[in-house]
Amino acid sequence: MRWKRAAVGLLSAFVLSISVCGCGDGEGIGTKVVLTTGFDKDEIFRIETSSCKLPELMVYLTTIQNRYESVYGREIWETNADGVTLEENVKNIALAQIAQIKTMNLMAERYEVDLDDEERAKAENAAQVYYASLGDREIELMGVSEKTIRSLYMELARAEKMYQYTIKDINPEISDDEARTITVQHILIKTYALDGTGKKIEYTQEAKREAYERAQEALAAAKEDEDFDALIRRYSEDDKATYSFGKGEMDEAFETAAFNLGTGEISDIVETEFGYHIIKCISTFDREETDANKVKIVEQRQEEAFGQEYDAYVETLTRNLNEELWKTVNFIHDENVKTQNFFEVYAEYFGS
Repeated sequence: MRWKRAAVGLLSAFVLSISVCGCGDGEGIGTKVVLTTGFDKDEIFRIETSSCKLPELMVYLTTIQNRYESVYGREIWETNADGVTLEENVKNIALAQIAQIKTMNLMAERYEVDLDDEERAKAENAAQVYYASLGDREIELMGVSEKTIRSLYMELARAEKMYQYTIKDINPEISDDEARTITVQHILIKTYALDGTGKKIEYTQEAKREAYERAQEALAAAKEDEDFDALIRRYSEDDKATYSFGKGEMDEAFETAAFNLGTGEISDIVETEFGYHIIKCISTFDREETDANKVKIVEQRQEEAFGQEYDAYVETLTRNLNEELWKTVNFIHDENVKTQNFFEVYAEYFGS
């Protein structure tokens, strides 16, 4: 679900609300984030009229936790960065994901986007299947009921439908020229070095002049039809010799020179921030790569369209976090709690 990327804004707002004291209106971040009392005992947060209960959050959190553990083992939770544990990061991810789903359902109400009878039936069937897969201990420790799961699947489906509604006007037709992907080889003579920390240090003028002379030497050999692969091995300081790319993906000077070449042609010396390049065009059009790039371009435009709509809507919302309850939320460490297929079951019915 590509629209999940927009959860970052919500996550930032909730994390901010955890770190401040008292009540505030979120001044400076464009949204209202309020710590307040009056929550139900198992209510994690409210966004306007929408509420998230602890069992709902635990489904998301436990799913992510068990996915991590199935790949990396339980020792993965010993990892931390800048004093923040991976467990705390995963908690924030789960919070952001479900907050976005709740927000998108509020958007759906605003635009009168709702599920039809067939979609509701799919959500109910998916809930029955997932709930039946849970053991008694999983049900107990997550605190869930089949009704909870059904509600979560309804909200997921409605959020997905809201996303499709938002991107409905994006033209899926992309021309070959716009998506054209070419393949080139190149020789790079660098004009910088790296210090012990990996920081770039630009060459002196003298060193840069020597690098340019070396590039001229390589270019002369290439123009005399010496084997380009051999020249790459002899001169190039790039670990990679071949690049396939579309427009807007590379340094502007490199890209302009490359797209102006015909198959087999060799450029003059092209300067970028990395150094001096000599480019040879291998293919001016790659059908398979171009078709793949069309899909990528459409997806990017869809994400941009949704992101603009979503961000504008989020700016209007007031969010209330139950800080005391949030502080008590932890992973479930129990050998009988292994569930991790919540989203897979949804995908079986909705094809996401």
